Amino acid sequence: MLRYLTAGESHGKGLVAILEGMPAGLKISAVGINAQLKRRQAGFGRGKRMQIENDTAEIISGLKAGVSLGSPIALLIRNKDYKIELLHKVVSPRPGHADLPGFLKYGFSDIREVLERASARSTAATVAIGAVCRIFLQEFGIRISSRVLSVGAESSPSAIVAKIKEAIVNKDTIGGLFEVTAKSVPAGLGSYVQPDRRLDARLAQNIIAIPGIKAFEIGLGIGYGVSFGSEVHDPIYYKKGKGYFHKTNNAGGIEGGISNGEDIILRACMKPIATLMRPLDSVNINSKKTSRAATERSDTCVVEAAGVVAEAACAYVLAEALLEKFGQDSLRDISKAYWDYLERIK
Repeated sequence: MLRYLTAGESHGKGLVAILEGMPAGLKISAVGINAQLKRRQAGFGRGKRMQIENDTAEIISGLKAGVSLGSPIALLIRNKDYKIELLHKVVSPRPGHADLPGFLKYGFSDIREVLERASARSTAATVAIGAVCRIFLQEFGIRISSRVLSVGAESSPSAIVAKIKEAIVNKDTIGGLFEVTAKSVPAGLGSYVQPDRRLDARLAQNIIAIPGIKAFEIGLGIGYGVSFGSEVHDPIYYKKGKGYFHKTNNAGGIEGGISNGEDIILRACMKPIATLMRPLDSVNINSKKTSRAATERSDTCVVEAAGVVAEAACAYVLAEALLEKFGQDSLRDISKAYWDYLERIK
């Protein structure tokens, strides 16, 4: 079973990620992990924190001579901006953030004790875990990418930049839509036999879990709600040597909770960042009087970065599903089972 845990606060010493269940025999380099961490920090509209941090992962367990041992892989990303004990108290929760519900849940007297872990800084650990999973998936020709579809309802690059600049001038934030595509995913990953084994459900959970994601769809998504079945379901064909295939892909590569051999296509909506430099109304948790919400150093737009984090989440789910089907322990044994299976379904 593939599983992971992360730990760390936004301004703590660093982030830690532990990935258990990666098979033995996989060559893993920090170079590939760090390339993904750098992508997460990019994109027009990122804040000053990205100018401070230069995220790099140190692999501190699970490898010998750069090859996985089958034991847990531990990754450490150190924070340069380590000052959690020195930061001011936060007493006015930000609308749209975990501030208020977290304060109510745990009974803190300082909302910083919520926001330090609820911060999207934790997604650096998610990306590091996803990067290891990508290295594994590449052994089987599976590739994952993302692209920004729109920001503030604008879709052209120049209009997107203009929209973000408008938000910066107005001391506001802006959200948008992105798409993730996984290519060369074999048919047969996931299952219809239990809800928690459905591939689409697992992808939805892991992508919705990314801070700030408020909507998710697969393939045609909500477009199914305005069409006849004859217009949207993908006809099935067969060709000797190729096997079964579709000429369209409205299903987004998943039918009945199982991958069908077509590209997996996912879309999600990233809301505008909750920290506004021109803050909304809030309430002081001590005096209970109306106040302005707290302000913290933040980004203006993170739609591009959210796509990178979603790629990582997708890589983790696909790696987990592939290991479930083809074995857990040895990369060599998994590879043999994988290519034998592909030959059979032709």
